[in-house]
Amino acid sequence: MKNIIKMISVSLISLLVAFSPANASSGVFKLSHDLGFGKDTNLDAITKGRLFQVVIMTQNRLVRKNLDGVTSPELATDWSGNSDATEWTFNLRKGVKFHDGSDFDAEDVKYSLMRVKDPDIGSPAKKSMSSVTDIEVVDSHTVKMKLNTSFADFPLLLTDYRLRMIPSGSGDTIGQTGIGTGPFIVDKFDAEGTTILKANPDYWEGAPGLAEVHVIAIPDGEARVQALLTGQIDMNRYVPFAQKKIFDGNSKFNTTVVPTGNWRGMVMRTDTAPFDNPKVRKAVRMAVDRQELVDLVMGGAATVSCDTPVSPSDQYRLNMNCDQDINGAKKLLAEAGYPNGIEMTIHVSTKEPTWPTIAEVMQQQLAKAGIKADIQMTPSKSYWKETWMKKAVAMTRWNERPADSILHEAYHSGAKWNESFYKSASFDKNLADARGELDFDKRKKAYQNAQKTLWEEAGTMIPYHVSKLVVTSSRVKNLDEVEVFSVRWHKVKVD
Repeated sequence: MKNIIKMISVSLISLLVAFSPANASSGVFKLSHDLGFGKDTNLDAITKGRLFQVVIMTQNRLVRKNLDGVTSPELATDWSGNSDATEWTFNLRKGVKFHDGSDFDAEDVKYSLMRVKDPDIGSPAKKSMSSVTDIEVVDSHTVKMKLNTSFADFPLLLTDYRLRMIPSGSGDTIGQTGIGTGPFIVDKFDAEGTTILKANPDYWEGAPGLAEVHVIAIPDGEARVQALLTGQIDMNRYVPFAQKKIFDGNSKFNTTVVPTGNWRGMVMRTDTAPFDNPKVRKAVRMAVDRQELVDLVMGGAATVSCDTPVSPSDQYRLNMNCDQDINGAKKLLAEAGYPNGIEMTIHVSTKEPTWPTIAEVMQQQLAKAGIKADIQMTPSKSYWKETWMKKAVAMTRWNERPADSILHEAYHSGAKWNESFYKSASFDKNLADARGELDFDKRKKAYQNAQKTLWEEAGTMIPYHVSKLVVTSSRVKNLDEVEVFSVRWHKVKVD
């Protein structure tokens, strides 16, 4: 266990350096989070309640994607696999220190990653790390990861935004301290108020351009837009495209459209009637006009998805056609024993600003197939805890993950976040075969076959992958125009 007293003293020293005239860090950058996990919100990246707006600034990964989306070094400088890709050796960056002053080394890597597999923690990322059987500390800055199968894309898996490096033995306190090797240090953690981060002057990529970052809890989506307009925050990455005109032409703000693999959609529990029948699920999905949703909800700034969670830019993405088919939907409902259609209730909240609009548009579309959809608003603050994975039909959203990660995490029979409760032994085997296939073309075919299966059977309706409308105050400079997990936060400045 790291010495807490040492941590405090180092933090105080960091504060003095951060505010010294000679230091380049200056200014306060303010952003918000939606308090999605309420009182369970914490700074432990591998838990369900992780406050990712903080952990991405305080903790590093071994591997990341660069601005072009290519797998690149972070705390690992390079890596290589053996002939059958069952062992991977990673060389680690030297001279890197945690916020508590301790050196980053191989023991920290072993601890951070093997901890994900701890059943007592129950990490949602556990399924993604299921292939790792052991991590051998070769020397202070070299680790060898041993897998139970061939996995040619293993380094890509480590770009998962939750797989952050923390000090060995810090698991009991990391949820409150957020100690990492990142560009910012947690000064004050207040999940329901304002969390304050201070610049890490010893950051291995260079001292940050900001002196402080304030992360403010604002549960309601409309309130977050108002907070941006009134100067309470400097950035909102979730502004609905319908509100873009508010900011266009206003010299106080900058707007950027960033394509992403993030998606918004609707999930039906496959263990609950009538959605326990795959024909009903497919009928609902066939009745949706996805391009109309893109146009009406996103102002055209999205990429149509035929219910695949795999990002449009992912090398394994399967591109399909899925035009609205009302007659086909009615036929499937009749075959499933519902010739007069079905009734359903879609639970939504304003936690995600576009959810109510998506539901309203779908309500009109589904009616054409004899599907009566009522919309029920639920509290934003408790949505993830009391509605999601509880109600038969609810709205959902996911951030971009590599194909293997998202297919395992959202659809594998044993996944903690299998939100539709979808269970298929053949689908699970398909994923296992894909991981172990060393030939790229065959591996691609396997992952695409899994996406075909989801089109036929899935309980998740994914109409599109969003392009994010990112709006910032004009005082914000050097913010990379990429998805949030690839932003170089130490480069950001404010006037």
